Amino acid sequence: MTTATQDQGTTDSHWPDYYAVTVDRPAWGTTVDAAERFAADDEARPPAAGASARVAVDLGCGAGRDTRELLRRGWRVLAVDRETVAIEAVTAATPEADRGRLEGVVAELATFELPPCDLVIASVSLQLLSAADYAAVFERITAALRPGGRFAGLLYGDRDEAASDPDCTCPSPDAIRGYLAAFEVESWLEREEDGHMALGDPHHIHLIEVVARLR
Repeated sequence: MTTATQDQGTTDSHWPDYYAVTVDRPAWGTTVDAAERFAADDEARPPAAGASARVAVDLGCGAGRDTRELLRRGWRVLAVDRETVAIEAVTAATPEADRGRLEGVVAELATFELPPCDLVIASVSLQLLSAADYAAVFERITAALRPGGRFAGLLYGDRDEAASDPDCTCPSPDAIRGYLAAFEVESWLEREEDGHMALGDPHHIHLIEVVARLR
């Protein structure tokens, strides 16, 4: 396990509670879907002998529910979060046998430069960006992915309750498809319902769950 700090990190008081509640939850379905699509690709066209493990970048990794699933499958994962306590939570929850393929970085998603990779995950994290940063992050995602790479995201839509928060960015489904113009959308699920956030607060949810492959 390697940990790097590009930014000082933040100390918002609710995050430790959030990580404690979510740390044992399973990976999001979008991440599992993307991983299984890569497995099917490898079965159809096996990698060359001695090929390196695939690389994923988990943007806004939180307590690591997606990161740990990919590590379990043999991936190398760069887990990125602006919260130092998130990287600490990921590390603590990762089995010792998998930590050699885990790298944690404390960084702001708005400025983080993604390395070349096969998969980028953004599970309910990008809404915390400004509109300009949101678009710029998608540009960097597209540039970082290798040919045939994938994006797996859970993205707040414009009818989500968070859309009324001036500090959040919740694009329309059409805008999200625009960000994915260079991709083939393999899976798209739009969900809207009254529900609850992880810490129990009621919330009107408008969520786009997407897996897309770079053309």
